[in-house]
Amino acid sequence: MKRPTLVLAALAAIAAGAAARAEPVSVTAVLSPQEQIKFDFAGSAKHFVLAVRREGQAEGSGVLAGADVTEIGWHDIRPPVDGEPQGYLQFTAANGDVAVLRWSVRAVFVSGSDGPQIHDNGAWELVDGTGAFADMAGVGSLVIEPAEGEARRFVLEGEIGKAP
Repeated sequence: MKRPTLVLAALAAIAAGAAARAEPVSVTAVLSPQEQIKFDFAGSAKHFVLAVRREGQAEGSGVLAGADVTEIGWHDIRPPVDGEPQGYLQFTAANGDVAVLRWSVRAVFVSGSDGPQIHDNGAWELVDGTGAFADMAGVGSLVIEPAEGEARRFVLEGEIGKAP
């Protein structure tokens, strides 16, 4: 291969790589319970599992911003010790395109002035999608915080781009 052809091929590969880069995602969604079932376990611990469907809207930046969000969650909690919540977040864009994210967090209780405070920190990954989210991949961090009443604030940071 002649040198000019090799240089053009290298530039084309670099340009293709730049076009395939993941885009940053930074969204917050306050999700309010629509359905929930709480299972309390007998014993000295306050162990419970909360199966919940919450809904809200994503605000922020990136391809998930502005989407309607539905959480389907399974929150396995042992206050004031720990917990292992997990579930799915379905983001539905205004045009009907859907992104499905699987998430899990580790719940840790820390002593506070008003008693034990729960801290939920973990990760999410894009596992399925339609339309613009088909053939996409993504990953990032997730923090779940208390919001007003039984609502929860989901804070997602990460990247979404074309799957390899």
